[in-house]
Amino acid sequence: MLSKKIVKYIQSLSHKKFRDEEGVFIAEGPKVVSEFLSAEIIECKIICAEKEWLFENEILLKNINLENVFEMDEHWLKSISLLKTPNKVAAVFTKKPPVENQNLHDRISLMLDDLQDPGNMGTIIRIADWFGVENIICSEHSVDCYNPKVVQSTMGSLLRVNLIYTNLKLFMKKNKHIPFYAASLSGVSVFKLPKITQGIFLIGNESKGLSEEILKSASQKITIPKAGHAESLNAAVATGIILSQVVFHS
Repeated sequence: MLSKKIVKYIQSLSHKKFRDEEGVFIAEGPKVVSEFLSAEIIECKIICAEKEWLFENEILLKNINLENVFEMDEHWLKSISLLKTPNKVAAVFTKKPPVENQNLHDRISLMLDDLQDPGNMGTIIRIADWFGVENIICSEHSVDCYNPKVVQSTMGSLLRVNLIYTNLKLFMKKNKHIPFYAASLSGVSVFKLPKITQGIFLIGNESKGLSEEILKSASQKITIPKAGHAESLNAAVATGIILSQVVFHS
């Protein structure tokens, strides 16, 4: 039976402080939870699910201690869910081990400067996974990639993309041999760039864009030309357009 202590513990994982202390995060919904379980990359600590889901996914649960599997109805699931509408299953997983020496050579990477919206972060992680981008370097004040809304938005891509949180200025100085391309409202059109096989593409904060300090440290400013009158593009949309052009440049 699900105790009040476990309910309180799962609810606490909505806060970054507790996720960091415990080294875990919560994932919800059949698609996300099933993908994490199938990959067998990270450990599942707790499963809370409706009877039907448990029956249909018995094989996925073979390596999980039955003491950590809790059957419950929608009412109980709602008590632990961090979503507006609970969706059959919620699970607690250990975080991926950090990548100490990420390989940035001969490949395309992303850098995010104080990205704040969880939906944007999750979508950018999915976009990176779609285009085969392995590494995303994030400023220390960017939204946590284990934020529940981010986890949901990634739809499992969190397993395949490395996220590194660090001081961007120091990171750029340390890796000055790698070209940094800053997405901006002005600069060289992304459609006129030569073929790029190595580089880090910088995406800024949703409302402020890239900081002046980061812009000055970039190798080149690039832009997505517009035909209409919108002031700016959503960060995730801009990331998708840029990667589509850069990755598949003929």
